[in-house]
Amino acid sequence: MMKQRGAQQGFTLVELLVVIAIIGVLVGLLLPAVQAAREAARRMSCSNNFKQMGLGIHNYHSAYNKLPKHKSGTHVVGGTNYTHNRGYLSVLVGILPYVEQQGLWEQISNPFGFDRNGNVFTPPYPPMGGGPWLNEYQPWLTQVPMYRCPSDPVVPAGAQVAFTNYAVCVGDAFFEQQHNGFDDGNGGAENTNGTWGAVAGNRWARGTFHGRNFTGFRDILDGLSNTVMCGEIVVGNGNREIFSSIHRDGAVADLPPSHWETAGVIDPERPQYWLPDAPANWDGDPNHQRGRRWADGRPTYTTFTTIRPPNSYNVCRGEGNFGIYTAASRHQGGCHVLMGDGAVKFITSSIDAGNQDHVAYGRDNNDGRGVNGGVGRESPYGLWGALGTKGMKEVISTEF
Repeated sequence: MMKQRGAQQGFTLVELLVVIAIIGVLVGLLLPAVQAAREAARRMSCSNNFKQMGLGIHNYHSAYNKLPKHKSGTHVVGGTNYTHNRGYLSVLVGILPYVEQQGLWEQISNPFGFDRNGNVFTPPYPPMGGGPWLNEYQPWLTQVPMYRCPSDPVVPAGAQVAFTNYAVCVGDAFFEQQHNGFDDGNGGAENTNGTWGAVAGNRWARGTFHGRNFTGFRDILDGLSNTVMCGEIVVGNGNREIFSSIHRDGAVADLPPSHWETAGVIDPERPQYWLPDAPANWDGDPNHQRGRRWADGRPTYTTFTTIRPPNSYNVCRGEGNFGIYTAASRHQGGCHVLMGDGAVKFITSSIDAGNQDHVAYGRDNNDGRGVNGGVGRESPYGLWGALGTKGMKEVISTEF
């Protein structure tokens, strides 16, 4: 007699559903871990960018016994945007030979006779190029990978000037820091004695970098390890995020940093965004935003202040003008800064920022901010402000 074949075994519907559910749970647990690992890698890459920049700045100082000048370049009386750069070039241009960008530096520092499409351009651009906003000048369109944080997804569209996520620290005051001895309205030419705006502004140059002036390590009296030299910023993309977009207010020098928290310009339902009708610095030109011109040394593009804590809002008096510019990043909870000694540290958004009701030191008025007000005084903006000043003798006794 033939043996009866046993019944075939298989998965029941219930068992199949259980397996699918388990796989779904595992995938749900795995994806956040993968995303966190990717962000950790991006954050480490960003930190490495800063370390390389720090080495470049230190090597520059070793070669010239001074830091690279922020807002430097050429001046031609009556010149055009094609014959000089109006003294607007950022530190990021000056350190190119020291961050393994010798090829780009050679293009910039010599006459350059081509347009953005590679066609012959006559007469050629002069050494150090034209205005840092020119999208016809190839070097300004060249994206230096080291100047971008991999966590920031905003990239130039088409023929736009390349971006940066790294800016220089100008301290805890900003009044008249957009001029620094040169009359910007006179073709960018130096005036007869080189002190136009200096009387009003030089006393408020409390940070590591002072536009159109050389500074050096000897000027950092608070100690290199206690003073911020550079920091991260987020490239503006026009979506009105407060930490990447800039609100325009002509009274920024006369109001305390906390003013815009309750001024009715931030969306109460989405406090990380400006309201749609809040005056914006980029109205009329999408390029007038944070970090959108790596070679442009004006405050809008490549500087920050240690007034508002990291990832707070930006407020300016006008395009390229002075204001409260914040350090920021798309890393969770804070941003990187480069200290004077070359160390890279992560500063949290909750760092002590002192008295946010204190108007920034600046023009004459009745609260002690005038001719002598603020001179020699410690920063009113707590630990964050103290880290941004280079010579106010503040004692840093708190971990950061």
